[in-house]
Amino acid sequence: MTNNLITSIEVEEIIDHLKKNLQFKETCHKILQQRIIQRASEQRNLTVTDHEIQTEADKIRREKRLEKAVDTLAWLNNQLITPDDWESGIRDDLLRHKLSKNLFDQEVKKTFQQNLFNFGQVLLYQIIVPYEKLASEIFYQIEEEEMSFYQAAHLYDVDEKRRLQCGYEGTIYRFKISSELSPMIFAANPGEVIPPFKTEQGYHIIMVEKFIKAQLNEEIYQQIIEKMFDEWLFNELNYLFHNSGEISTHTPAAQQEEQS
Repeated sequence: MTNNLITSIEVEEIIDHLKKNLQFKETCHKILQQRIIQRASEQRNLTVTDHEIQTEADKIRREKRLEKAVDTLAWLNNQLITPDDWESGIRDDLLRHKLSKNLFDQEVKKTFQQNLFNFGQVLLYQIIVPYEKLASEIFYQIEEEEMSFYQAAHLYDVDEKRRLQCGYEGTIYRFKISSELSPMIFAANPGEVIPPFKTEQGYHIIMVEKFIKAQLNEEIYQQIIEKMFDEWLFNELNYLFHNSGEISTHTPAAQQEEQS
């Protein structure tokens, strides 16, 4: 009964669902973006080989622990797609990656150098509490060495994960820190505890452990090139709309009616 319900879904029903849930425009944009990628790739003679698709598929299988072919088929069946559908999606992703690298690989280093300031990192700990009086008392006890920063974080932080990690927040890029906190954090000295500071989250007490010089690693490379490619794709899509008039979104049934 369930399989019959699934296989009986019509294209018009899917389109109607997307429209009612305000997802139709977004879906159309994604389809048009893929057309733009395909056209730009053809102009540059960029292709994806069967070997590249197989390599990526094997990587996905390992990540999802799909050790046997039957496991992969069961997973695809659960996603309501065929192996050909899956391979086609992999091909699209790989082509997008190749095109982005073809267009912007030479620009990444230049962009990184121009924005070096924002790619510095800081390893920090912090405590967030809901009340100013409590924050002041905690800061005083840390300053007077009545308790360590780590003890205070373990006792008082509002976030359970940070409490268990004694305030450890991790290594964070400067551009990911709010404009409220960034000036104080990067003006501090390693090991210094910054006095309580209020944001929407509550009252912060922050300790800087160390600063890490900006470097163009794989993570930053991908962030920069993806941002540049997304901006390019957005502009190409706008150009398509402004120069092609209305985009056809007819369903197959509507097209058949028009042809008849």
